[in-house]
Amino acid sequence: MEPSHETKRQIMITSALPYASGSLHLGHFVEHTQSDIWARLLRARGHEVKFLCADDAHGTPIMLNAEKQGMTPEAMVDGIREEHWRDLQAFGVSYDHYHSTHSPENQQLVSEIYLKLKAAGHIESKVVEQYYDPEKGMFLPDRFVKGTCPKCGTEDQYSDGCESCGSTYDATEIINPKSVVSGATPVMKASKHLFVNLKNFESMLKEWAASGSLQDEVNNKLAEWFEAGLQAWDISRDAPYFGFEIPEEDGKYFYVWMDAPVGYLACLKHVCDQLGEDFAPWIDPDTSHEMYHFIGKDILYFHSLFWPAMLYGAGMKLPNAVYVHGFLTVNGTKMSKSRGTFIKASTYLQHLNPDYLRYYFAAKLSDNLVDIDLNMDDFRQRVNSDLVGKVVNIASRCAGFIKKKFDATLAAELHNPALYTEFVSHSAGIAELFEGRKYNAAIRQIMALADKANQYIADMAPWVAVKDEAKHTEVHQVCSTGINLFRVLMTWLAPVIPFTARKAEAFLNSDLNQWHAIEQPLLDHQIEKFKPLIGRIEAETLETIIEQSKQDLAAAAESKPAVSGPLADDPISAEINFDAFAQVDLRVALIADAQHVDGADKLLQLTLDLGGETRNVFAGIKSAYQPEDLIGKHTVMVANLAPRKMRFGLSEGMVLAAGPGGKDLFILEPDQGAQPGMRVK
Repeated sequence: MEPSHETKRQIMITSALPYASGSLHLGHFVEHTQSDIWARLLRARGHEVKFLCADDAHGTPIMLNAEKQGMTPEAMVDGIREEHWRDLQAFGVSYDHYHSTHSPENQQLVSEIYLKLKAAGHIESKVVEQYYDPEKGMFLPDRFVKGTCPKCGTEDQYSDGCESCGSTYDATEIINPKSVVSGATPVMKASKHLFVNLKNFESMLKEWAASGSLQDEVNNKLAEWFEAGLQAWDISRDAPYFGFEIPEEDGKYFYVWMDAPVGYLACLKHVCDQLGEDFAPWIDPDTSHEMYHFIGKDILYFHSLFWPAMLYGAGMKLPNAVYVHGFLTVNGTKMSKSRGTFIKASTYLQHLNPDYLRYYFAAKLSDNLVDIDLNMDDFRQRVNSDLVGKVVNIASRCAGFIKKKFDATLAAELHNPALYTEFVSHSAGIAELFEGRKYNAAIRQIMALADKANQYIADMAPWVAVKDEAKHTEVHQVCSTGINLFRVLMTWLAPVIPFTARKAEAFLNSDLNQWHAIEQPLLDHQIEKFKPLIGRIEAETLETIIEQSKQDLAAAAESKPAVSGPLADDPISAEINFDAFAQVDLRVALIADAQHVDGADKLLQLTLDLGGETRNVFAGIKSAYQPEDLIGKHTVMVANLAPRKMRFGLSEGMVLAAGPGGKDLFILEPDQGAQPGMRVK
């Protein structure tokens, strides 16, 4: 069926809620870009879209972070929400509203859902023993207790799972537990907790999952969870806690993952209330309204089990689909602060057009859970080749002739109407690929047609034909055909590169956000003077972004207080709190190379191998060591010290040494058998 004959749909689209604890980075924008392209496409095709998101504002980390900053949690999350919203708008993410889970709408809805679940017999209570910080006077979430993994023996692991071996375990199994909040040894303490019994929803969840609401890869994972048996879900936390109090309970708060997904509906209710629209049809199971969630694979469990169970138990509409994507890597590895590839959105925006990144993500994104890689060289080359060298090149090759020779007016007829018809015939298929989230396949098809348009213009060579007065009509029609082909391509790309599309609209005097408008070409139509729509990415710009990201990290680290109480004049008397000391990451390092530093009296330049990662460090040990004597030795370094830009280069850590000074200065050497990268305790 042709899209122009489709029934208008009412569609709600959401992205996962960013946690209100820090700045957005490029990894966030994989999802925000994916969902935004989808929303823009559906709007362009004439559907009613509510595209929504919010900050996830509750939880113990928010409470403690605000406390450290000397402000209320409310004030802190309000400030972070403003920053997030600014960056999202700057990236062209077209949310109809950006809300907060700390809102009256959310408190009302989560309380209603809870009470309906309770009335239906889905809530149970039981006394549980949980780690308690005797110094801080609070129960500790799993992520606030660290210790040694009971499975593989790796130290400094969270109490709910090991990042080294991937094992999950009960928090009580962890060896030598320590509170991340105070450093104290936690004790076990009993408390009543409230649970949602997920087993009550197992048959419904299996049916919903099999209905096409989830990707095959996700269903395979769900099958494992069903086989292992669904566990009751703890939805309560004890005071002190930043969140909503649970109705009919004393000193109990909704766990953040209870009210966070309800934030989707709270944002929608806020928008409906503002517009004077009825909210009820959006949550009525019997209406045709649609609900779609875009999320990362790390929060799959919550969205594929907890969230539909909550909605079903409250008698509300289930999501039509939950679309899951992979993570972002940069240059083939996890984003790294030390390498400068942990790039904040605001840092990127200081240097580059957001359309570059939006296009590159689109060219990589598909409908599966595979991670996508931001390879800087490929990023630059693909954007320069595709957007500048192919798409925009079509307009730039034709616009000058139309402006100078034909009074900036397109011809009344196309030179090659069959070619134009062929282009438009791909529109339904490209829309289908975009709606199926096969963005990479859609981009490949669009670029193949861009190549075809460029070849057509090259074959007709209007720059040669224009020299022959008798061929001026042909030149007019050829260039008008080229401009119309450019319009078709830009209509398809408008959801992907909205800022460039806006400039193209001004040039064409035509709306590119109406998908079906290209069914009729622009004929006898006036255009504006062509101005460059998008520039090339230079390698130096990418290098600047990476270098600035390292500096951002260093500045952030320096701004964090590391001591408690006023500093004394004597540095030995300065007190550092346990929390700060516990954050010092001491690692075994192999000195792979050592060099003199020209112009430095005390420094040696060391290349340290941490077992697969190399660091450059300047160490003030020249008085005690010759460089050649150090190569091959093992030492101990502070691995999580913020990189510091020095006159001689960037120092990415610190080696530990002791002694009175001069020649009596000795680097710390670990026990025999220690391996590079091993933590030192």
